[in-house]
Amino acid sequence: MSNTHTLPEQPKQTPNLQLIKPISKPKSKILFLGYSRQQTTLIDDLVSTNNEVWHTEESISSTSGFDLVISYGFRHILKREVINSSPAPIINLHISYLPWNRGSHPNFWSFFECTPSGVSIHLLDEGIDTGPVIYQKYVNFTDDEKTFSQTYNRLIIEIENLFRSNIEQIVSKNFVAVPQRRKGSYHRVSDLPQEFSGWNSDIHSEILKLDRILR
Repeated sequence: MSNTHTLPEQPKQTPNLQLIKPISKPKSKILFLGYSRQQTTLIDDLVSTNNEVWHTEESISSTSGFDLVISYGFRHILKREVINSSPAPIINLHISYLPWNRGSHPNFWSFFECTPSGVSIHLLDEGIDTGPVIYQKYVNFTDDEKTFSQTYNRLIIEIENLFRSNIEQIVSKNFVAVPQRRKGSYHRVSDLPQEFSGWNSDIHSEILKLDRILR
């Protein structure tokens, strides 16, 4: 009798894939890249909706054997050949309102450059956060959310809620992906000002200080 929970076919240099929970008749076989179960509940949400989920935080060289790939908090850039050869859609969760603030530290740059705050779920392409958008939402912060850490935590809540509310459509690939409009903006890790006081600093005071120093 064949084993329905064997590891999907992978390249010779196999990443450290972990099967979250065996599912006898899964809707889909999903590769989840990035955050672990301790860092996000989305993995368990996918399992609870009858999907077989495999997880890794390591770099991969193939997505063979999967119906869907989800990247959330993944610290590696997928190579062009991996994206182009993927038999499954690769979806990325990004805490900015694309096309604004692609790349690193989007929460900081939305305040510093006065661009929209929000969250986006998009298809991965060869660029950095440039793929067509599937779902997105503007986020307006409350008066009590005064620090970068507080607003970051709010964005994490919002993007996970956005994913959760559309989980059936995402898994079944019943969505419409819309190409991004406008040039938007992009930032590298090294773009963060050295004078930045840290994520627990008050946003209003910090932006005024950086304006005086940098502008």
